[in-house]
Amino acid sequence: MRNPLTLAEIEALPAAVDLVTAGRSLNLGRTLAYRLARAGQFPVPVHRRGGVYRVHTADILAALRPVDSDTPASASGPDGSGEGPGHGRSR
Repeated sequence: MRNPLTLAEIEALPAAVDLVTAGRSLNLGRTLAYRLARAGQFPVPVHRRGGVYRVHTADILAALRPVDSDTPASASGPDGSGEGPGHGRSR
């Protein structure tokens, strides 16, 4: 049984947490969290130090907090096109 963390609990976490705690913050179980991390598909950046996965709490909070509605994404380009600098470049 999963016990997801509340936003208040996540805000009280240290600067970096283990993968299971990060998974609980995002309502992911242990097995899925490790599967996503191994596949490079965890919802936020994962840092591996030796055999230990660590996740920055700031990244978790950024993923959970809504985007600032005062800055619409469609107006991000300098010409109001909705595309940032360098649009049109191939990636």
